[in-house]
Amino acid sequence: MQELVQSGGWMMLPILICSVVALAIVTERFWTLRPSRLAPAGTLAEVQGWLKKGQLSDERLETLRSQSALGVILAAGLANARHGREIMKESIQEAATGVVHDLEKYLATLGSVAAITPLLGLLGTVVGMIDVFAAIMIHGTGDAAQLAGGISQALLTTAGGLVVAIPAIFFHRFFVRRVEEITVGLEQNAVHLVDLVHGDREPEQGQGAKS
Repeated sequence: MQELVQSGGWMMLPILICSVVALAIVTERFWTLRPSRLAPAGTLAEVQGWLKKGQLSDERLETLRSQSALGVILAAGLANARHGREIMKESIQEAATGVVHDLEKYLATLGSVAAITPLLGLLGTVVGMIDVFAAIMIHGTGDAAQLAGGISQALLTTAGGLVVAIPAIFFHRFFVRRVEEITVGLEQNAVHLVDLVHGDREPEQGQGAKS
């Protein structure tokens, strides 16, 4: 592997850096975007228990905020519940905007890596081919093996760029889809909370994100 990277020339360095960045983002997002961590099952039922028993307090709201992203949204709504349904919904939407922004963290960078690395590979190939043709002008085409080696070296950067870009594209779309699914789950829980406080709806069994 080291020989391949060295054979590809200096353009392999930014491609290698992109691969490290992509791997770091994928690892971090896999750890962060766990539905069981962001929206634990039973959170809404726990809040309902507090409401029924009149145990809702600032301390419990602070605990709720610290537990999960869902807790942040529910706590924002509960803190403003006494001001009416519309104010409660607006506070939930504001909190949800911040939560979704955090869920999408680094995904733009991962998408940029997926778009840039094939171009870096192509640029490396173009630079390599320029060197090959320059050598042909100086030495002629007598040594076919040398020419083949030069062309092979030039194409290594394109291969390297694609090797990094293809997984980056896959994981970018994978995480975008996961964020969408988590966001829908958070919205459903928030709607149920509003109905619990200002209506008669009972929470559904198993409400919350799946592990």
